[in-house]
Amino acid sequence: MANRLGIEMLTLLGMPPVEHVELAAELGCVSISTGLMKLPLAPFGYPDVELYPDWSLVDDTALRRETKAALRDTGVHIGLGEGFRVCPEQDVVDAAGQLDVMADLGVWRINAICTEHDLPRAHDQYAMLAEMVTVRGMQFMVEFAPPHAVNSVGDALAVVEHVGRGRCRLMFDSMHFFRSGGTLEDIAELDPTLIGYAQMCDAPAQSPGSSYMQEAMFERMVPGEGELPLRDWVAALPLDCAIGLEVPMIERFRSGMTPREHAAGVVAAARALGA
Repeated sequence: MANRLGIEMLTLLGMPPVEHVELAAELGCVSISTGLMKLPLAPFGYPDVELYPDWSLVDDTALRRETKAALRDTGVHIGLGEGFRVCPEQDVVDAAGQLDVMADLGVWRINAICTEHDLPRAHDQYAMLAEMVTVRGMQFMVEFAPPHAVNSVGDALAVVEHVGRGRCRLMFDSMHFFRSGGTLEDIAELDPTLIGYAQMCDAPAQSPGSSYMQEAMFERMVPGEGELPLRDWVAALPLDCAIGLEVPMIERFRSGMTPREHAAGVVAAARALGA
């Protein structure tokens, strides 16, 4: 089976991109996901966690050059550019500069979540964002999650149909997929060309009671240690579907585990499940 594993930015809680690329290569992965700047932890309730120095791929052109050199030298690519959304009182045209940076880095795909509950406006914004992504040579995907306005496979498919099947695909995050009521049968019934990317983690089948997004951003589980049917989920995905490992576990870092140790264990666990 072809290697299709990547390490997502959230797994490492925002490791600077050069180190992230080099770690992915060291662990035998083919890709990473990244945003354009350091992930701030203090606003989410973790002022005591300071893992990395500040960095920005927008403002620091030297860092951008170094990142492109690391990608070239390792053969790793940026499978997913993160941080984009359709939301109220903002226009996606404002993201043009950020998309320019992503394209300059050779990013393969861009995904976007939706917090805009005016769905006709949301669909039109998605269509505009998809156009902006496509003209820059990247693929566009819609991501759904239970707390968001687009919160199920059906909602995401409605976006795809509005935008156009050749211009938008689905991104499946295992936690969001199963918590939203998605089933393996849903995957089997889909045209496989609609599935553009997958993010893998484990989790309890039901929310443990904490904030959903707090859990999603900081409290996921190593593949195989939760209750999601991940082996069957991986087997149901198209064989060419890239899988990014999104397993943020901030308490591990607070207790002294290094990001490298955490990532190595996650990669090994995912491979044991057929990813």
